[in-house]
Amino acid sequence: MFFTGDIMHEITRGIDKQTAYELSQITGAGAFDLFASANRVREKFRSNNIDLCSIINAKSGACPEDCSFCAQSARNKTSASVYLLMEKDKILEAALSAKELGVRRFCTVTSGKKTSSDDLSKICNYITEIENIGLYPCATLGLLERDDLRSLKDAGLHRYHHNLETSEAFFSEICTTHTYRDKIRTIESAQSLGLSICSGGIFGLGESWEDRIDMAFALKDIGVDSVPINFFTPVAGTPMANREALRPLEALKIIALYRLILPDREIRVCGGRPSTLRELNSYVFFAGADGLLVGNYLTTQGRNPQDDLQMIRDMEMEY
Repeated sequence: MFFTGDIMHEITRGIDKQTAYELSQITGAGAFDLFASANRVREKFRSNNIDLCSIINAKSGACPEDCSFCAQSARNKTSASVYLLMEKDKILEAALSAKELGVRRFCTVTSGKKTSSDDLSKICNYITEIENIGLYPCATLGLLERDDLRSLKDAGLHRYHHNLETSEAFFSEICTTHTYRDKIRTIESAQSLGLSICSGGIFGLGESWEDRIDMAFALKDIGVDSVPINFFTPVAGTPMANREALRPLEALKIIALYRLILPDREIRVCGGRPSTLRELNSYVFFAGADGLLVGNYLTTQGRNPQDDLQMIRDMEMEY
């Protein structure tokens, strides 16, 4: 087996695509050997400190894009809330609550292809206030131009979040109103300004293991700092409403492979975690994750944050 000490030395430099694909085919008890290796790599590069983040859906719904998995697309008939940008007081209240939990990062998220100039100006003010609270401000505001990103950085933004979602080859299967290259340009613009980059994807959309691995290597080539791993949750009214969610062990294998491909990056488990992993939630760390999104997600319910904090303590980890 590849899990010997000599091979572990090779793994810590990041496995190649062929090895990643071979490991993706492991089933049964062998999956737990895979998790054990990912856990050792996590311990080597990321220690036992779990990085916590929280988000707020600051502007919801009515998005003109056609992402087939998304409850917030105006083209999909869902029950997702629709509202304009929240006022500052409500966002700061959520940020303060997050800080009290021990969260370090707080992300302001808006729906739509690109945040408007008026909303961007308000969000810059929010970001300054969030930083003053003592949190790292993050933002998810769509396909922004370099000047917009510079304004955010000047306001105190620490990290820009913009998911690739899936591989370049599979992207047109889930969205046709913008392109994979559009996403790359936004990420590169943010990166060129010195912003930390959070970029990952959503799994369970019908993509292959090759797609999952290709995206991991694309993220490695870009040099992202944090990789959010989201698991698809079927939403009534979307084209993917009848697609089945991933099985828990398959989801954990994704986490493990991303740790082995990106050994020194933050691997952060986000949307879909409770419903996909069910009783195996605590296995995310054993599979190589070192970050969690706690609290609610954009349009779906998360776990009670106190349950997640207790889980981390029970694993004798820190946050």
